Amino acid sequence: MQSLQNYLLIASPSMDDPYFARTVTYICEHNEHGAMGLIINQPVGMKLKELVAQVDDKAEVIAEKAEDIILAGGPVSQDRGFILHTSQPGWASSLTMTPEVMVTTSKDIISSLGNNDAPEKSLIMLGYAGWSAGQLEEEIQTSSWLMVEADTDILFDTPIHKKWETAVQRLGIDVWQLGPDIGHA
Repeated sequence: MQSLQNYLLIASPSMDDPYFARTVTYICEHNEHGAMGLIINQPVGMKLKELVAQVDDKAEVIAEKAEDIILAGGPVSQDRGFILHTSQPGWASSLTMTPEVMVTTSKDIISSLGNNDAPEKSLIMLGYAGWSAGQLEEEIQTSSWLMVEADTDILFDTPIHKKWETAVQRLGIDVWQLGPDIGHA
């Protein structure tokens, strides 16, 4: 089995689960036990300043970061936070995904996200997406997902509302040519 870690799952137009429609999910872990990923383009309606206030009411949030959008990382454990960020060692509970990308679950990073000690680029998610052993592979075979290797441009530099379209274009496909029956003959 080839690991899909550091790949993006792009919901195909035929995705019939309303939670995952038009989502892009970064795969953090994929092995014989299942998979875990973070949706990178689904806002929850909360800003960084609100999240920091809930976690540490004494923490300061600098103006240029206060309005950063918090994302719904997935339907599982929505009370749990995940920070996908450019590499910066020193955070408890950090995992290196690639030389450029890390994921952190530690609360110690939250207070820094609003100031200059934060990683250069980051996405903050509440919850995650999970698949049991073989489930993701089955969903890929039934054309629920398209895949492309992740890159920091899509992760951190593409506006949230453009991530799905940009990820599809990385496959060399014009998004407007995709029909709801893609992958079904």
